[in-house]
Amino acid sequence: MTALAAGTRHPVTITLNGQPRTGHAHPRTLLSDFLRHELGAHSTRVGCEHGVCGACTVRIDGVAQRACLTLAVQVDGRRVDTVEGLAREGRMTALQDAFHRHHALQCGFCTAGILMSLADWLVRVPKPTEAELRDMLSGHLCRCTGYAAIVRAVMDVTGQTTESVHV
Repeated sequence: MTALAAGTRHPVTITLNGQPRTGHAHPRTLLSDFLRHELGAHSTRVGCEHGVCGACTVRIDGVAQRACLTLAVQVDGRRVDTVEGLAREGRMTALQDAFHRHHALQCGFCTAGILMSLADWLVRVPKPTEAELRDMLSGHLCRCTGYAAIVRAVMDVTGQTTESVHV
């Protein structure tokens, strides 16, 4: 990698939700800020800016990562997916539909990050136990839902039931 001049904005080209996009970023510009302010992908939320809350989670080359801990120049030439890219041809995914049916969101601030983490995680753990799911969700802060409806939605979409979460 060539050295980047600190005071200069550099071109960054990514595949954003399946579409090639180019913007410009200083070497220290966070991916979350680049997506929101340079490319207009506003679903990438900025919560804590320390990687703790999970609101900024996106998938980089298919792997869930915190956009507030990643520099925009680090993703040059890579694929970045945000929640806008989950639905295909205007149709929600089964996971998004389950969130809707089970009222697994309230204010929605954390929802995009949770959906992006789950979309990656459920590929690797397609039939999680409730304990495994709760452990994964512990990497996300949600102040509204209490997580019960989120757990119900995920267990439903994986064809399972919950034992400790009551409707």
